[in-house]
Amino acid sequence: MLKFVLLCTLLVASTLLVTSSWSTPITEEDDVLVLTESNFDEALKAHTGLLVEFYAPSCGHCKELAPEYAKAAHMLKAEGSEIRLAKVDATSETELAQEYGVQKYPTIVFFKGGEKESLKEYSGVRQANGIVKWLKKRTGQGVATLADVTQAESMIANKVAIIGFFKDTESEDAKAFVKAAEAVDDIPFGMTSDDAVYSKFEVFNDSVVLFKTFDEGRNTFDGELTEDNLLAFIKTNQLPLVTEFSMQNVTKIFGGEFKSHVFMFMSKAATDFGDKMDQFKKAAEGFKGKMLFVFMDTDVDDYKPIITKIFGLKKEQCPAVRILTLEDEMTEYKPENEAITADNIMEFCTLFTKGKLEPHLMSEDIPEDWDKNPVKVLVGKNFKEVAFNPTKNVFVDFYAPWCGHCVQLAPIWDQLAEKYKDSEDIIVAKIDLTVNKVKSIKVLGFPTLKFFPAGDDRQVIDYHGERTLEAFTKFLESGGKEGGVPAEESGHDEL
Repeated sequence: MLKFVLLCTLLVASTLLVTSSWSTPITEEDDVLVLTESNFDEALKAHTGLLVEFYAPSCGHCKELAPEYAKAAHMLKAEGSEIRLAKVDATSETELAQEYGVQKYPTIVFFKGGEKESLKEYSGVRQANGIVKWLKKRTGQGVATLADVTQAESMIANKVAIIGFFKDTESEDAKAFVKAAEAVDDIPFGMTSDDAVYSKFEVFNDSVVLFKTFDEGRNTFDGELTEDNLLAFIKTNQLPLVTEFSMQNVTKIFGGEFKSHVFMFMSKAATDFGDKMDQFKKAAEGFKGKMLFVFMDTDVDDYKPIITKIFGLKKEQCPAVRILTLEDEMTEYKPENEAITADNIMEFCTLFTKGKLEPHLMSEDIPEDWDKNPVKVLVGKNFKEVAFNPTKNVFVDFYAPWCGHCVQLAPIWDQLAEKYKDSEDIIVAKIDLTVNKVKSIKVLGFPTLKFFPAGDDRQVIDYHGERTLEAFTKFLESGGKEGGVPAEESGHDEL
């Protein structure tokens, strides 16, 4: 009997010990849950919606976010929301950070329904109201109920608004509408079953209507109502046929879903501006939902560096049309016929979509003294001749003048060039990639350092070592083996 009691006691003790190892209590700081590896899964199960910030205590961006993050957490907690905000110190919870692929701070991800597979990276603004709004969208709370005409009219006063007309708000179509709303951050969604609202907007059957204050004013969804189909419909119709460029919408233009942009550069004050804009809009109609048409006023001083540095256009070359793609790298295309007519622009865009255009490679003129100094100055026009000289080993710095890291590298690069200035087979060079483009060379950040070893096989080696004179020297003396990776292995193309 005594043995039995002792055995039971040991079992209870061991159970308590094991249970205590399963998780640690979840504490809170400013209404934000503090998570660790031992209580992370428990937190996921306990909350239907959990926004998690992986942060580093020393990170400046994390420190800036902290008060807004805490404010958002307080707002949700105060209204009794099931959504909670949490944080993980990624510098101490390294295995947890690694599990979720944390490579930058802060990394903010949202878990819905306690499922790890449901995580979605936060894409909203880093302010309390924006965080709360984004979260409500992701949990089906982002669709306003429009009970009468006044509420509906208030919603469509926005530049763009989407209203679902459903007599049965629990139907499968209505559920698909709500799911689509969760995926769209910057457009208000509303739903109505009110007869007066149907009548006011002349809607006779259940449908989805996108209202907008430009172009044709409204678009009605047609087809099978699924989340994907509805999102495609929104993408196609939410923007004007032609978007005027501004510093306020630059993120929406370059950071949106469209990766192919058609730019028209022209002065708004030009006497024929209206005519050319009509031609540009007419061309845009044929590529709606496929390419983003953008107008840039060449008279705005803030835009001149973009026009001259990115597109290489001088004032006397405008008006002009260019296509710019933003895939792995930025690539520009120039029309053969520069006349701004709808037919010319449509032909230009058609050739582009069929893959029948060669990129326009912008280049400065070759400086007369390009090889006078130890660091040789390359431009688009002399790059191939110098970099792929089969008798030379050429080490090139692809840089941007505005890049702080490039500025820091410059004196070390000068020292390296000075060291090898009398070498018969080693050349140290640089090229300003903001005003020169080189075919088939992918540069994803500045500075990018590439080595072009002597030989006829046109091999390219990406340098990934330390940016010191000693490391560069060791790299060159090893023939590109110490600190280098063949371009095809690092995701870059050979020429």
